[in-house]
Amino acid sequence: MRRKKLLSMLLATALVITSFAGCSAKEEKTNVQGNVATQPPKVNENAGVTNTPKERQKVSIMSFDYSGQAMMGPNAEQVIKVLEDYTQTDVEFQFVPSDAYEDKLSLTLASGSDMPMIIACGSFNANIVNNARAGAFWNLNDFIFDEAKYPNLSKANKNICNMVSVDGGLYGIYRARTLGRNGFGYRKDWADKLGLKEPETIDDVYNMLYQFTHGDPDGNGKKDTYGLNLCKYTGPLDIMQTWFGVGNGWVEQNGSLVPVHRTPEYEEALDWFKKLYDDGLIAKDWAVRETGTWMDDNKNGLSGMYIDTIDNARKVWDYYVNNNIPSVLNDGTIASFPMGGGIAKTAGGQKHTLATAGFNGFFVLTKGGCKTEADVEAALHFLDKMNDDEMQILSSYGLKDIHYSLDENNVFTDIKGDNKDTLLLDYEALNQTVAYIPTNMITGIKIPTTERQDIQAELYIENEKNVVFNPAAALIINSETYTLNGANLDQILNDARTQYIVGEIDKDGLKAAWNLWASTGGNDVIEEVNDAYAKTK
Repeated sequence: MRRKKLLSMLLATALVITSFAGCSAKEEKTNVQGNVATQPPKVNENAGVTNTPKERQKVSIMSFDYSGQAMMGPNAEQVIKVLEDYTQTDVEFQFVPSDAYEDKLSLTLASGSDMPMIIACGSFNANIVNNARAGAFWNLNDFIFDEAKYPNLSKANKNICNMVSVDGGLYGIYRARTLGRNGFGYRKDWADKLGLKEPETIDDVYNMLYQFTHGDPDGNGKKDTYGLNLCKYTGPLDIMQTWFGVGNGWVEQNGSLVPVHRTPEYEEALDWFKKLYDDGLIAKDWAVRETGTWMDDNKNGLSGMYIDTIDNARKVWDYYVNNNIPSVLNDGTIASFPMGGGIAKTAGGQKHTLATAGFNGFFVLTKGGCKTEADVEAALHFLDKMNDDEMQILSSYGLKDIHYSLDENNVFTDIKGDNKDTLLLDYEALNQTVAYIPTNMITGIKIPTTERQDIQAELYIENEKNVVFNPAAALIINSETYTLNGANLDQILNDARTQYIVGEIDKDGLKAAWNLWASTGGNDVIEEVNDAYAKTK
C-alpha cells in the first residue's frame, strides 16, 4: 500500500510540471490509494504563526513566460488574489517571454538597485557566478535552513544546494526535478514479432537495434525501418555512455576528479556509437536533425527505440493509444512503447543511466531588490509558501470550480472546452514561481492517471538506484576558467564525439581535438576543479 501511494504521488509530480496529460476517457483511471490524501487540502499548521509576517509584505519577482500572454486570462486577477491572501504577500509579478529572457536577465542584473527582489534563472553560468562574487545576490546559507520560518525551503537537499553555490556561499534556491528521469522506450510489438525481450545489456540493445533495422519488424517486406532515433541534441549519447561505466561528466580516479573523455570506458562507448552508425542502425543525418521533430520517426513507425527522458518515451506510447495505432501483430491491439531505466554492461551487472541535476533553474535574491534582511525574509516567506500543497494546486491547476472540479471523493477533473487556452492564461505562468521543495507531490486532490503514467512513476523510483552522479557538479562552477570558457570547451568535446561517430575524423583527429581542449583551458579546469575538490575532503 505504501509503495502504491508513493507511485501515485510521484505521478502528481509529473502532472504538476508537465501540466495536463491527454488520455481517452475510457482508459483513464483514478488511483484511489492515495495519489493524494483523502481529505481536502489543509492549511499549513505553521501558517499565521512562525511562517507568516506580522504585516503583509511586498515582494517583486521576475520569472519566465512560456505562453506569450502570462496571467492575462479573465480569471487571472482572482487567481492572484487567492495567492496573495494565502501567502499574505502583495506580489509584483514580471513575466518575461522565454525567448527574450536571457537578454532581459543581463539588462536587469546590470541595472544596479532597480531590480526585482527575486529573479528566476535558467542556468548557473558565468554571468550568475560573476554577479554572485560581485555581491549582487544574498548568501542564503544563514536564512533558508531555519525550519521554524521556512518549513519547506529548510528541507532543501544540501547536495543540490552545492550546485547553486559559489565559493561556499548559497546563492540560489533550486527548482527541484526528478533524479531518475532518464531511460529508454522501445516498440514492443516490433520486438514481439521478432522474438526479442526488453533489453537488459548493451548486447541486447545492439541486437534489438540491428533487428529493428534489418529484420523487417513491421512486416511490410520493405527495408524502411531503423533502430535508434537520434537528433543533434546529444543527451542520449551521455545516457548511453553510462552503460559502459562512463561517469557523468567527471569521474573520481585515485583520489582526483578526471573528465570522462580521458577514460578508456569513454573510448569504448564511442567506438560502439560509431558501430551503430556504420551498421546503419541510426539515421545518417541524425547529427543535423532538429529537436522539434525528434519523436516523429518513433510515432510514424520508422524507428523502434528512443533514448532520453522516460516521460518523453511515454509520450510516444500516448500517441499510439490516442491515435489508435495498430500493432504490427495484427491481433486487434494498439501498438505499445514501454519504458525502461538503466542498462547493464554485461548480464547480471549493475544497470546505469545518467542522473539529472536534480533541479532545473533556480531563484536568486538580489541585493538591489532586497535592501534589508527583512526584505530577504519576506521574499523567502513567499517562496516557502508557494511550495505548500494549496499553492502547488493553484499554480498548476487553477481555481476549484473554475479551472477544475472535484467529485465527492475529491477526484480531480480538468474543466476543458473551447476556452481551455484562455483558462491556462489565468494561472499557467505561476508554476514558474514554485521551487517544489521539498517535493512536488500534491496531497490535496486525487489525480486521475493512466496505466502508462503509473509505469512512469514506478520507473522513476526504481531508476534512482541506477543513476550516475557528476562528482564535479558542485565544483566546476567555482572554476574561473570554466566560468569564462566552459561553453567553448564543452563544444570542442561534443563536436569531436559527433565527428568521430559519423566518420569525419579518425582516432588521431579525435585525440587532436582532446589536445586542443586541454591546451585552450581544459587542463586549467582540471586543476581548478581538483583544488576545490581537495577542500571538500
